[in-house]
Amino acid sequence: METSEILKRVRQIEIKTRGLSNNIFAGEYHSAFKGRGMTFSEVREYQFGDDVRAIDWNVTARFHRPFVKIFEEEREMTVMLLVDVSGSREFGTADKTKKNIITEISAVLAFSAIQNNDKIGMIMFSDKIEKFIPPQKGKKHILHLIRELVGYEPQSRKTDISAALKYFTNAVKKRCTAFVVSDFMDDGFYDDLVISNRKHDVVAIQVYDNREAELPSVGLIKMHDAENGREMLIDSSSKKIRELYRKQWEERQGRLADIFAKSAVDNVSVSTADDYVRKLIALFKMRT
Repeated sequence: METSEILKRVRQIEIKTRGLSNNIFAGEYHSAFKGRGMTFSEVREYQFGDDVRAIDWNVTARFHRPFVKIFEEEREMTVMLLVDVSGSREFGTADKTKKNIITEISAVLAFSAIQNNDKIGMIMFSDKIEKFIPPQKGKKHILHLIRELVGYEPQSRKTDISAALKYFTNAVKKRCTAFVVSDFMDDGFYDDLVISNRKHDVVAIQVYDNREAELPSVGLIKMHDAENGREMLIDSSSKKIRELYRKQWEERQGRLADIFAKSAVDNVSVSTADDYVRKLIALFKMRT
């Protein structure tokens, strides 16, 4: 993609996703993703009903009457986007590829984060760590993230979610909220997901295309695996093949749901044909 096309696409995504963040997500995001804890604000005189454990004994001794510490929720967080940039993200129709939806969802989350005064960083991964962008604040930083999502050409087309989670757990020391945005066409990442979610607050966002779930009856189809390059011809007019195809998808989704349930990771699945705004709001409300 040429530089002019990248900049045009970045501008389109900025206009769309910043508007969505400002008008829709602000309150939901703020409620769904809590700060790191409580921070000291001030002291005031003890009032009937106050928790005696909050008494500030130093101030109390100085003024010879009881004072209590007042705390406020510490809102500022660090948010990390773990974004799958493997070959399978290119699947979909011309304007509704998984890559486009992954980019828009990531941009919405980024704008929501800075609107909430959070820092945001990004790890782009295939079967290796393609790029690590440390957390920062500000619109300029967000536009840098979007430019990378739009224009970055990964070195590998394969996927290793486990490697991405390992890197994230080791690289980010302070507890943060992490969104793993992927089609999750991978296996063997359960243990690392559990470890990451113990240290951080991990949220999984699966992006898929309906044709991965349901094969249309259109005769012979050449199937191409974007990650390993293999091709095969299948007869989509065969009801048996279409049922087998759907069954394999349902089994994969069942395994994925089981992984998220056992690891206690909040998650949502978004089709390229879905209204991802509605799906994300439902996810946010589930957390409040």
